[in-house]
Amino acid sequence: MTAFTQADLVGYIRRAAGEDDGLDLDGDIAEITFADLGYDSISMVELTLLVERELGISLPEARTGKTATPKEFVETVNELLPASS
Repeated sequence: MTAFTQADLVGYIRRAAGEDDGLDLDGDIAEITFADLGYDSISMVELTLLVERELGISLPEARTGKTATPKEFVETVNELLPASS
């Protein structure tokens, strides 16, 4: 994977925690906290574990919890992904 994007994150969110009918994850969600998007601590653990398992990285809780934003989550994943050749 060359870069993890918000679209990648949305796919993982849908797989790990689902999507509320009143929420448009394809909209401008980059700066909205996961808590404000309706995702609780359990949802965030499920999301984090899925991303960690599939990408082979370990994410710090401080930057991936429910008070984080999708933008922060994506930036954190990209910082931890191995550089592609």
